Amino acid sequence: MTALAEAAQNADLPVVGARGRHGFPRAALGTTAHGLLHCAPCPLMIVHAP
Repeated sequence: MTALAEAAQNADLPVVGARGRHGFPRAALGTTAHGLLHCAPCPLMIVHAP
């Protein structure tokens, strides 16, 4: 996740995937998406697989 957070320093809109595996699959975030949500210096797009 550190490399992604560093790359986000120069990004306009980083996009990461999330695979919700527990309980509510569409609402859950993975650890990477959750961590970036808290440390990204810019807006972050989190997408789920169809």
